Amino acid sequence: MKISWGTGIVLAFIGFISFIMYFIVTMNIDDKYNHDLVSDDYYGDELIYQKDIDKLQNSETLESNIGYEKTAEGLLIKFPETLDYNEIKGTLFLYRPSNKQLDFDTAISLSNSNLLIPDKRLVDGRWNIKIDWQYKGKSYLYKESINY
Repeated sequence: MKISWGTGIVLAFIGFISFIMYFIVTMNIDDKYNHDLVSDDYYGDELIYQKDIDKLQNSETLESNIGYEKTAEGLLIKFPETLDYNEIKGTLFLYRPSNKQLDFDTAISLSNSNLLIPDKRLVDGRWNIKIDWQYKGKSYLYKESINY
């Protein structure tokens, strides 16, 4: 039996559409192709982003900004020594892009100008640090991406 060129084109279209539909169904059903956003309320977060921009600009006006150092005990966050550490309040958020379960945040409580994040809380790899802090009523923000 001979297949005409019209039948060949129809069969090619059916084969192509079946191929595409297979991948669409596989991507939507299989859990290993997870489509989570970084944040559950992504659009709400975008609306308040201007406040973060203002806090970042406030951070640029400081004589020295926050720094960090990897030590044997963990990650040492260094706040500016020119500021009174008793007046510093805020939160520290560590975000692990590859694993949502490793994300955590903690309140900033300082006994000196340094904050230590224990080594047991951090695994090797990429982390995003976000420190939202206040000093004498003025808000600041520090963001950094590090490899621990």
